[in-house]
Amino acid sequence: MCRSTQPPLERIKAALDEMPAWLASRASGAMGDVVIDCRQVIDRTEAFSAEATRRFDKSGGYKADGALGIVPWLRDKARLTGGSAAEHVEVARQLDQLPRTEEALARGDIGYQHAVTMAFSAKHVGTAAVRKAEATLLKAAESMDPGQFVAVAKDFEHRVDADAALSESNRAYQRRYLQISEPINGLAHIEGQLVAEAAASLRTAMEPFMKPRKGDERSAGQRAHDALAELGRRAGAGHASGAGKGAGAGNSARPQLIVKASVDTLAGIVGAPAGQLEWGGTIPAETVRRFACDAALIRITGLGELEHEITHAGRTVPPSMRRAMVARDGHCVFPGCDRPPPWCDGHHLKFWGDGGPTKLENLSLVCGEHHRKVHEEGWTLERKDGRWIATPPPLRVVPRSRTG
Repeated sequence: MCRSTQPPLERIKAALDEMPAWLASRASGAMGDVVIDCRQVIDRTEAFSAEATRRFDKSGGYKADGALGIVPWLRDKARLTGGSAAEHVEVARQLDQLPRTEEALARGDIGYQHAVTMAFSAKHVGTAAVRKAEATLLKAAESMDPGQFVAVAKDFEHRVDADAALSESNRAYQRRYLQISEPINGLAHIEGQLVAEAAASLRTAMEPFMKPRKGDERSAGQRAHDALAELGRRAGAGHASGAGKGAGAGNSARPQLIVKASVDTLAGIVGAPAGQLEWGGTIPAETVRRFACDAALIRITGLGELEHEITHAGRTVPPSMRRAMVARDGHCVFPGCDRPPPWCDGHHLKFWGDGGPTKLENLSLVCGEHHRKVHEEGWTLERKDGRWIATPPPLRVVPRSRTG
């Protein structure tokens, strides 16, 4: 058979057979583009796999193999876990009602995880609501990583149907659990699912002990372990010292949990956005209102007020402006970095020494490592169309030394 007349999948499989030799001929420094292209091929293929899954499901073709449903058939034939198989089926069915999303996935404009989020939003609030906002949601998906897009989608769901978002949160609450095993060979296993506010409270309490120290050779996981152990030690010490004084555990200071919410959310107005947790995730308006019963409220000032608070010659970022910057950026804005606000500085996009003003539009949240890259290592950081772009310095050609 002539190669050009082979079905597309046969040509793809033939090309995959050629990949090992082709990869071996490429320089290791060029593998970044290969990784990106491979991921895009996988994501685009998911769109066609979704259509094939949907049609196969409707035809009942899986019965010919003795399967009782499409999910067990996928688990057996496609080597998927039960959960992954169920997700693929749900996405395939929902994308049938979201053709623009499926087309964007097939073109490579969005990734598969973006499509999963769109599909489950449709499941939660209905395909009609998602179709109405599909163009706006897809535009956001194209400029965000999947984790960031989940927050956008959850906020959208809350605006459309706050009661449904609250019900989903209540169902999640019923699934919470935490298990710590008996130590085996010196190590105990921790497994569980925490509700969003519990996870945020724990991460907030651990954060002061998570930041790497100078010369720190611990992995991120080891630092997290040590931070949790430190919390346990301090809680135990506090309880022991308080017991002799007749003080209960209730006297210990609670960790600060930061929630960003609009006035409309606090007022319980229909269509208001969900509350945003500092460490990621959203909570329903009623949860925000519960927290507000016993919390300090700090208002993020508007741009006009910020203008009156500072002078253009000021170099230090005022507290109110930093709060606004943290609310806008959420974490280090350097692409691919998610280091939290306490680890970050306020960076002037146009350097302060070059006349750049200390104004919100000229500031970004950048962690210490990436702040150094921008200043000492010559990287350029800029914001275009709502996306942060980091550009490395141009390659310097070192002239060869002449011998003889």
